[in-house]
Amino acid sequence: MRVLLIGQKWLAAQVLGLCQQRGDDVAAVITTSAEDRLAIAARRDGIPAHITARIEPQHVPAGLDVIVCAHAHVFVPAFARQAPRLGALGYHPSLLPRHRGRDAIRWAIHMREVVTGGTVYWLDDGADTGPIAAQDWCWVTPGDTEQSLWRDKLAPMGLRLIGQVLAQLDQGICPRVDQPPEMATWEPAFDRPRLGGDP
Repeated sequence: MRVLLIGQKWLAAQVLGLCQQRGDDVAAVITTSAEDRLAIAARRDGIPAHITARIEPQHVPAGLDVIVCAHAHVFVPAFARQAPRLGALGYHPSLLPRHRGRDAIRWAIHMREVVTGGTVYWLDDGADTGPIAAQDWCWVTPGDTEQSLWRDKLAPMGLRLIGQVLAQLDQGICPRVDQPPEMATWEPAFDRPRLGGDP
C-alpha cells in the first residue's frame, strides 16, 4: 500500500519500520521536528520528510491508499483525510470513546482506573471520535506512571494494532465500528491553565 505516515518519536519510527518490512510504499512522512526519530529515519531511507505542525495540500502525495497517524498531535484536515483511497487511521492510548483528548493516559491514572487500552480508529472532523478499527486493553498496575504505561504497554500495543489493521486492509477487510456515544468522555489537557473561577 502507498502510505503517508504522520507522527513522532518511538511509535512513529517503529511504524515506519513496520511499513517498510511489509513492503509498503511510504510516500512521505510528516513530523514536527527535523531532529525527531521519524525525520531522521526518513532521511536515512530517502523518504520525503515534511517538518510542520500544519498540514497543507502540498504535504499530501498523490495516489495514497491510507494515512497512518502514530503519536501524532497535529490535526489532519478533511482534504488530507479524503485524499487516500481508504482514509486516515490514528492510534489513541485509551479505550475509545473513553478519555478522548491529548492526555488520555494521565487522566486514566489520575482517575485511578485499573483498566485502560488503545484504539486504532478512522479520523474524522471530531477529536478522537471516528469509527473504531481495532482495540485492546491492559491493566493499570500499582506503580504505573504515565511514562511507564506508555512505554511498556500502550506504545507497543499501538504498533501491534496498527500492524493488525494494515494486514486486514491488505485482505480487503476495512473494519469500522461506531463508538458508542453514551460511553464517551473527553478531558482537557491535564496541565491547562486554570480559569479565574476554577478550584
